[in-house]
Amino acid sequence: MWALVNLLVTVGMLVVVPLGLRLLADPAGEAARRWWPVGAVAGAVSLWLPRGPLAVGLAVIYAASAGVLGAYAIRVLWRAERDRPAQLAVVTALISPAIAASALIAERAGYRLFGFELGVLALTVAHFHFAGFAAALIAGLQRQIAPGRWAAAAALAVPAGTMLVLLGYFTGEFVELAGALVLTAGMWTVGLLTWRHARNGRHDRLTAVLLGTSALVLAASMLLALSWAVGEATGVPHPSLSWMAATHGVANALGFAVCGLVGWRRAGVVASGRRS
Repeated sequence: MWALVNLLVTVGMLVVVPLGLRLLADPAGEAARRWWPVGAVAGAVSLWLPRGPLAVGLAVIYAASAGVLGAYAIRVLWRAERDRPAQLAVVTALISPAIAASALIAERAGYRLFGFELGVLALTVAHFHFAGFAAALIAGLQRQIAPGRWAAAAALAVPAGTMLVLLGYFTGEFVELAGALVLTAGMWTVGLLTWRHARNGRHDRLTAVLLGTSALVLAASMLLALSWAVGEATGVPHPSLSWMAATHGVANALGFAVCGLVGWRRAGVVASGRRS
């Protein structure tokens, strides 16, 4: 299971975040885009080393690149944007790698940060690359290209659900379940809007297939996430973590995030709301 989790996080660092950053049509983000590969490679290598000083040192380099993204997020947050839901979603995406970095450093050091098991820390790293970064960025993107109540709801629900899940780590399973419900609602809305965009007839076949695949996979993968959260909170039978990594994790990483971000890139859509 953990080799698979590491593989998915590697995809998140080396593929998903760079793809997402290319959708940010903002010259102010150039430093973050330029420095990310350095930290991403270091972070990816750290995942596959034994726990210890070398792995921690490489994780710290990853955290430095994530910190550059976080600094850029502060700049985005303090802009006088008219579209606050889109702004909030993009900021959530940009700070998510920093949260992942803190968990990665602790896990690579063998330190139970806030008392969490090392396995929970490893899963936190994965969560904040896909639900945190990819989903929030796509939700913010959709809000800018298709203003409306549903897009606004998704741009608010995905960040809120992601952070509620994080809060649930500290406060208990029922808060985590509430976060999973909010996140699932937001992600399903993202999937619906992506599906509509894929079928609008404006894109070539491959782009439409990529966006459509992202939407359909998201619908199924979030149902799995919801069933796991309900089971954890109530004790009813639910999938194991190994099964979740092999199904929900792979689907979210490859089917939703990679296909979706490549599709949006091919569609020529950027986070400023303009078409390139």
